[in-house]
Amino acid sequence: MTTAQRRILACTCRGTMPLDEKALSAACGQPVGPLHTELCRAEIDSFRRAAAKGDPFIVACTQEAPLFTEVMEDDGSDAPVGFTNIREQAGWSEQARAATPKIAALLAEAMVEIQPASSVTLKSEGVCLVYGRDEAAIEAARQLAGRLDVTVLLSRPRDVIPPRIMDLPIFKGTIAGAKGHLGAFEIMVNDYAPADPSSRAVLAFEPGKNGAASQCDLILDLSGDAPLFPSHERREGYFRPDPGNPAALQKALLRMTDLVGEFSKPRYVDFHAELCAHSRSRKIGCTRCLDVCPASAITSAGDTVAIDPFICGGCGACHSVCPTGAASYAMPDSTAILARLRTLLATYRTAGGKNPVILVHDERAGADLISLLSRFGRGLPANVIPFAVNEATQTGLDLLAGALAYGAAQIAVLVSPARRGELSGLAQQAGIMESAMSGLGYESGRISVLVEDDPDRLEAALYGLPGVAPVPGGDFLALGGKRSTLTLAFAHLHDVAPAPVDTVQLAAGAPFGTVVVDVEGCTLCLSCVSACPTGALRDDPDKPFLGFQEDACVQCGLCKNTCPEKVITLEPRLNFTAEARGVRPLKQEEPFHCVRCNKPFGTKGSVERIVAKLEGHSMFANPAALERIKMCEDCRVIAQFEGPANPLAGKPRPLTRTTDDYIREREEAEKKDDPTKV
Repeated sequence: MTTAQRRILACTCRGTMPLDEKALSAACGQPVGPLHTELCRAEIDSFRRAAAKGDPFIVACTQEAPLFTEVMEDDGSDAPVGFTNIREQAGWSEQARAATPKIAALLAEAMVEIQPASSVTLKSEGVCLVYGRDEAAIEAARQLAGRLDVTVLLSRPRDVIPPRIMDLPIFKGTIAGAKGHLGAFEIMVNDYAPADPSSRAVLAFEPGKNGAASQCDLILDLSGDAPLFPSHERREGYFRPDPGNPAALQKALLRMTDLVGEFSKPRYVDFHAELCAHSRSRKIGCTRCLDVCPASAITSAGDTVAIDPFICGGCGACHSVCPTGAASYAMPDSTAILARLRTLLATYRTAGGKNPVILVHDERAGADLISLLSRFGRGLPANVIPFAVNEATQTGLDLLAGALAYGAAQIAVLVSPARRGELSGLAQQAGIMESAMSGLGYESGRISVLVEDDPDRLEAALYGLPGVAPVPGGDFLALGGKRSTLTLAFAHLHDVAPAPVDTVQLAAGAPFGTVVVDVEGCTLCLSCVSACPTGALRDDPDKPFLGFQEDACVQCGLCKNTCPEKVITLEPRLNFTAEARGVRPLKQEEPFHCVRCNKPFGTKGSVERIVAKLEGHSMFANPAALERIKMCEDCRVIAQFEGPANPLAGKPRPLTRTTDDYIREREEAEKKDDPTKV
C-alpha cells in the first residue's frame, strides 16, 4: 500500500459538472488538466496518449471504465490505471459548486495503491440438488440438466403428476441438516425414498428411511421452508430464489449453469491465532466474533477460534468486534483503509473543506443508492464524502476512531436493509465510540447507522444530519496492528478534546479497561497471569508480585474466569494517563522462607493462613506435621522420611552376610573351644 502522484484525467461529462481546474490543481498539489468535456468520445485520443506513456494515471470516471480498458487492450498498453467516480459522488449535486474540496479529496484517495487480498479455491463438478415440493422443482431441474448433473428431492410432495419420461432421478425426503459450501455440500435427509416407477395418476414413492446422507456441489432450494443455512445469501453455491418470482428463479438458474470448474474466492479475513483471546486451559474468555458471525463460519478450536474461509461470507463483523486484531479484514486490510481516510481528509482540509462527513457504504447497494440520489434527487451534500468498503458491517472502532482523529466531523454508515440481521457488532462499536467521544466532552451524534434502500429517505437523512464541529485533524500514520492504531487515534482525540479527562467509563463489552482485584482474597497463585493472552497481567520471577498494564488489556475475561478465588472483576474504561502504559502493582508480598533451609517459597500471607486453618485439625495434631507446611518442597520430603513416623518404613532388613563373616565366626568358635589355639 503506497501513495504516489499520478497524472489525472478529469472530464466535465459534457458540461454537466462545474469543475474548477485551478482550484483542483492547487488542492491536489499537481496539475489537473486540461479538463476534458468528452474524454470517452471525441477526446478519446487524450486517453490513448496518456496510456501510451506507460506511467500510472487516474481517470475521474467509472461509468466508462470498460470502454477505457478495451481501448488499452486494443492499443497494447499495460499502464497502471485507476478509476474514481467524481460525478455521482460530487459533481452531480445541487451543491456541486461547493464540492471542489470533496472532488480533490476523492482524486487524492484514488492515488492510494491497495494490495489485493489472497484467495481460496473452490471446485465444483456440477453435481446439483434441486430441493422443492412440486412440478416447479422438476421443471427447474430440467432446465439445469443440460449443463449440470441434477437430482430432484421433493419434500412432502402432494399431487405431483408422474413424468411421462423419467429423465431425472426423483426422490422424496426432507433435509434435516446441511453443511458445507460450493463444491462440498453435505446433507442429511429424513423420509428418504426413490420414486415408484409404477406411479400412475400421482407420483408415489417407495417406503422411506431416515438418516440418509449425500453430497453435492450446488443446491437450488425451492422448498419455501426456512433456509438451510444461516445468512444463506452469503453461502456460495446455495441458491434460494422466491419460487413465485420467475425473474429471480431464472437469474439463479443462469448463475448455476456457470458454476462448474475451479473458482477463486477472496480470503476475507486474515486470522492471527497468536493474538486470539478466546480460551486458555479450557476456560472461555472472548467470544465476540462467535457471537456476531451470521454465517456460522467461526467455531471454537481449543485456545483459539477457527475461521472457515470457504464458508465466510465477508461481512467483516468479526473484524469489527475483535479486540486484539486476531480477526483482521483483508479486503483490504485496516492499514490501507486508514491510509485512504488519512489522505482523503487531509486533502479535503487542505482544499478548504469544512465539517466533513464520511459516508461509509458498500461497493454494491450503497454505490447504487448514491447513483440514484445524484440522478433523481439533490445529490450528496458537498461535505458528505462517500467512502466505499467491501462491506459496511466491517466498520469497527479502528475505522470510526481513525476517521474522527483524522478530522471527520461525523460518520454515517449506510447499510442495506438486507443486512439488518448483521448489525449487532456495528451497533456495539458505534455505541462504544459515542461513549468515548461524549466522555471527552465532544458533541454527541457523531456516529449514525443508516439502514436504507430508498434514495429519498437517504437524501433526507443526509441533509438532516445535525451539524457538529469537526475534530482537529491529526496526521499520524497507522502503524502496527489494530491495537496500536486505536492507541494513536484515541491519544489524538484526547489531546484535542474539549474536556480531556483522565478516564472515560465504558459499557460492558468494550475492549478497554482495568481489572479490579480483591487484595484480601487474592493468594497470589498467579493463575491469572498464565491465562492472560495479551500480557496485561504480569508477575515477577524474584518475588510474589501481581502487576497490571492497562493499555494491553482487552477485557476478554480469562483472568476472571480462571481465578480460583473469584476475586477478579472487570471495569471497562479508557485510561489516558501515563499509568496505563506502565505496569501497576496490584498485590505484592514478602516470600515465606523455609524454616529448615531458609529458601524463599510461596507468600508469607498464604503460608500463615494455611497454618492457621490447619491448627487443631486431627491430621496435624503432631507439631512436626504442621512444621512441614512451613518447609519448601525439598525439605518437606526429607523431613517426612527422617522421622519415626516414616509412612514407608518397614521391619529392619537383615544385614547382608559374606564369606568373610562365616570364616570369622568359625575361627571365633574354634578359639572358644581351644583357648590355647592362636
